[in-house]
Amino acid sequence: MNITFSQRRRILYAVSLLCVLLTLAAIGLRTYLHSPSRGLTYHDSFASSADEWKSFGGTWETVDGAMRNNSDERGAKLLTGSHYWRDYLVEADIMLLGQRGDAGLIVRSSDEELGVDSYTGYYAGLRNYDNSLVLGRASHGWMENVLRLNPSQGGVQAFQWYHLKVLAYGCQIVVTASLPNKPAVVAITDKNCIPSGRIGLRSYSSGGVWRNVVARSATQQDLVAMLGQSTPHETSTAQPSSSKNSEMPVLIPSRQYDEVQSSRSGITAQAIANLRLASFAKPVTATIRGVVILTSPVLFVQDSTGGVYIPQPNAPPLKVGDEVEVTGQVRPGDFSSTLEHATVQVLWARSPMPAVSVTASQAATGAFDATFIEVEGRLRAKQYVPENTLVLDLDAGSQSFRAIMNRGRSDSLFSKLKPNSLLRLRGICVVDSAFTHNLTPFVILLRSTDDADILAGPPWWSARHIIAIAVALVLLALIANFLYSRVENWRLRAVMQERERLAHEMHDTLAQSFAGIGFQIEAIRNGVPEDDASVHQHLDLASDLVQHSHEEARRSIATLRPEPLESIDLLIALDRCAHRMVEGGTVRVIVSSSGDARSLPLRTADTLYRIGQEAIANAVRHAHPTTLSISLSYEKHVIRLIVEDNGTGFIQSGDLRGFGLRGMRRRAQSISATLQISSSPGDGTRIHVRAPLPPRMTLVNWPKFLWNYLREQRSNDQRIRHAHPNSYRG
Repeated sequence: MNITFSQRRRILYAVSLLCVLLTLAAIGLRTYLHSPSRGLTYHDSFASSADEWKSFGGTWETVDGAMRNNSDERGAKLLTGSHYWRDYLVEADIMLLGQRGDAGLIVRSSDEELGVDSYTGYYAGLRNYDNSLVLGRASHGWMENVLRLNPSQGGVQAFQWYHLKVLAYGCQIVVTASLPNKPAVVAITDKNCIPSGRIGLRSYSSGGVWRNVVARSATQQDLVAMLGQSTPHETSTAQPSSSKNSEMPVLIPSRQYDEVQSSRSGITAQAIANLRLASFAKPVTATIRGVVILTSPVLFVQDSTGGVYIPQPNAPPLKVGDEVEVTGQVRPGDFSSTLEHATVQVLWARSPMPAVSVTASQAATGAFDATFIEVEGRLRAKQYVPENTLVLDLDAGSQSFRAIMNRGRSDSLFSKLKPNSLLRLRGICVVDSAFTHNLTPFVILLRSTDDADILAGPPWWSARHIIAIAVALVLLALIANFLYSRVENWRLRAVMQERERLAHEMHDTLAQSFAGIGFQIEAIRNGVPEDDASVHQHLDLASDLVQHSHEEARRSIATLRPEPLESIDLLIALDRCAHRMVEGGTVRVIVSSSGDARSLPLRTADTLYRIGQEAIANAVRHAHPTTLSISLSYEKHVIRLIVEDNGTGFIQSGDLRGFGLRGMRRRAQSISATLQISSSPGDGTRIHVRAPLPPRMTLVNWPKFLWNYLREQRSNDQRIRHAHPNSYRG
């Protein structure tokens, strides 16, 4: 099918317009995603979930509509928002959970990693060990500006709510803290400021609680209003420095926290591992010192020799990482001990202990009972149990175990965990039957959902995935089949259009030329004297030859002119073709059909039509029959076409060299059909074509149907590829 110049130009215009629209859409999408105000105003969703927050250290969980970090880890961070937020104000209510640390808000954060000050951004917070309001810059290092609070302002106390507001506008960072008696303000101007970044929560050597976190776009009026809340001596403002390497001037060097030990009881503490040597016969009171490794649902303390379980202790609020002194009655166990009726005294805040990496088989021995470990396993099942607790059943080779944790910040982890996923878990190993219920050798008690890492998803060869892939392949095969059929139909239409064009060309040139030649011969004959018999004889012979050639040209035109096989039946098309060829003659055409008629593939219908057309033309042209019969027989997987005449017939030789007969054989081969020719002198000729049909596709046989169809198409393509280029010409 030829494409005109105007059509090509329209296609080019359409493609160019589509490219322009896609480019504009991509630019618009990028502009939207990089917008400094996209997502502002932001309100926290701690009352329901916190899926949008990402943690870097700490043990974060939502409690009573607030975000809580129960860890003394230094520099624990929780972040959200867009890296493209630029000028905004963020505020929140903050409570410190420790006596010697700080908690606050991060603005314009990026490049976050685990570790102290391992990010790029600004931090503002309240610190209680020196009663100060802190504002500083972190660039994987730390420099700060500190405002010491006056006694009249009340100071910073643990377990008390404060309201903190941090403004980032241009290169000016301002923080205000609402204290009981008087607000405090700290501001800095950083020439080489960080232009944009996310917001976050952070604590250092202390746990903390945050609620009512709000972020919104900031204006110049917000800056003026915040700076106007204090007198000049209450506001500390840093100015540019001439130091080449200084990012912020007039700053105190990187902070050093002196961990001053609180008063001790004076009782000599013993190693936790020695508690197992206590007598079972009489109660023994002992004192141990260690680091808190779990606070909920039960308290576990660990030192360098092992861990101990402390049920229902008499203790102040504790956090993971607190170093404590515990005095209680010892109840020795098989693998670890328990301190009952214990009193807990906090000594100081420390960094949480690192986990000991072990295998599941090592943990099952009990050697790591009541200690903080890291283990890997493949998830077998998951479930929620009462009190909103998540239970995971895992396997590590032949060893099975369980993991128990609180819901955490949201249900996102529960939805992400897929059966057969490979997990790395950090938690307290417990072999006590009160926790294992004798179902598994040990249980891992996780501090938070952040202690569960997904190392790898489930294998792709699961039954669900295989079924999905099979369905996708079937759909792709059906789509490919549909596209192939459409392309074949377009190709056949193009061939039919070309045949019709040739028929019109022959009608307008060759046939009309024969008619003109005949007219001229007749005119010459009329001008020749009647007594010139020799000339009249030659003119009559020429006139007969012209008339015969005109009839042959008319038959050829009728052969080339296509029938609309998509809209009419094959038998009707052959009937019309036969009547056109015998029009004006004495040949009687008989058509018949048997079997359940069905729609044929266009390729099969066109090939049978061309074979029947050639057979009819040969009979009319050479056999001089009086009767011509055409019959179609529809069977389950086969269609039969029979064209028979009662003409003169011919003697069959071993090699049928007629061009038309060879063309019929090649056409039959192109659709995997068989062609039989039966003829003898005086008995007429019988052309029998037997062509296979694809079975009807059903829900039961569609795989076999699809396989047979693809194999047949492949064999047909191979035959066509090796066929003579003129094999389809009749």
